[in-house]
Amino acid sequence: MMRRIAVLDAPTNLGLRPPTAGSVPGCAKAPGALRDHGLLARLRARDAGCLTPARYDPGDWRPGDGVCHAPEISAYSMALADRIGAIIDRGEFPLVLGGDCSVLLGSALAMHRLGEAVGGRIGLVFVDGHSDFRHPGNASYVGAAAGEDLALVTGRGQPDLAAIEGRRPYFRDVDVVVLGIRAQDEYRLDLQAAGITTRPVPALRAEGAARTAQWAHEQLVDCAGYWVHIDVDVLDPAVMPAVDAPDPGGIAFAELEILLAGLVDTPHCLGVELTVFDPDYDPDGAYAAEIVNTVVAGLAPVVAPGAVPPRLLPAGPVAPAPRAADSRPEPEPLPAGDEPDPARSGIDIA
Repeated sequence: MMRRIAVLDAPTNLGLRPPTAGSVPGCAKAPGALRDHGLLARLRARDAGCLTPARYDPGDWRPGDGVCHAPEISAYSMALADRIGAIIDRGEFPLVLGGDCSVLLGSALAMHRLGEAVGGRIGLVFVDGHSDFRHPGNASYVGAAAGEDLALVTGRGQPDLAAIEGRRPYFRDVDVVVLGIRAQDEYRLDLQAAGITTRPVPALRAEGAARTAQWAHEQLVDCAGYWVHIDVDVLDPAVMPAVDAPDPGGIAFAELEILLAGLVDTPHCLGVELTVFDPDYDPDGAYAAEIVNTVVAGLAPVVAPGAVPPRLLPAGPVAPAPRAADSRPEPEPLPAGDEPDPARSGIDIA
C-alpha cells in the first residue's frame, strides 16, 4: 500500500503588501512554475485543481485599518479548508502550493474541523524563516496576513481571521513547533513567553535536520496528527533569493529535503503546504527546479511502497506533560475545553 499525494494550487497574494506602489506580488505564479517543472508527474500525484483567490486590490487601506484583504482572506480560507478536507476524506495526502503564507489559515481551519470530528487536537510544524507572529498585542499595527499567520492561527488578532466559524484558536500554542527562524527573530521572546516550541537555525543545524524532525514529532506526541507549513524563505537567500523577504542565516536545500522527509515519514503527518516562492525573481526557472527536486525527494517517504494512509492517534490528554525543548518554559495548564465527541471523519483513529 502507498499513500497518494493530491496537489492543490492555492495561488493567493492576498496576505502580502505590494512589492512596490501599485504592483502585485508574484508568488501567485508559484504553483504554475512548479508544475512546469514536472512536479505532479514526478510525485505521481492526483491533480486536485486550483482554488482561485479574489482580486488583489489593497485599495485605500492604511496602517491602523486592520489586516488588508481580511474579508477576502476569510472567504478564501473557508473554501480552502473545504478543499483540503475533501482530499483528506479520500485518504490522500494534500500538498498545497501557495501563494503566500495566509494559506495557513485555510489549512488551520481544515485541521481544526478535523480535530473536532475525531475528538482530538491537531498540531502544526511551522517551518519558516520568520516567526510571522506579529499581532495587536506586540505591534503598533497589523496589515499583511502573511506576516501574521502564526499569530492568527493561534488565536491572536481580529476575529474575522483568527476565529472563523467561531473556532479559536485553530492550533493551541502547546501544539505548535517552529523550525528554522533566525536566531534574532523579532518575536522570538514572544514565542517563548507563549510556550511555543522553537528551534532556530543554529540549533537546527547543530542537531541536524533528521534529528530535528524526530524532535518535532516528540513535541507533538499529545496530538492526534499534525500539519506541516513550509515557507521557502527558511532557505538561505544565497540559495533561494526568490522570496518576498529574504533573510540571511537560513538552511540549505539538502537540509530542507532531510527535514521534510523526516516530518512526513509517519502516517500522523496529514499534509504539507509550500509558500512564498516568487517566480518573478526566478526568470530562468532555476530556483523552481531546485524546489521541485527538494519537494520530490522530501516527499519520497509518502509514496514509498509500504507507506500507509494518514492515521490519527487517539486524543491525548488535554494538558500535555512537560517536554524537553529548546529554551521552553513549562506550559501553563490548558483550560478545560469543549472537547468534542468523536464523530464522522474520513480518517480512522488508530
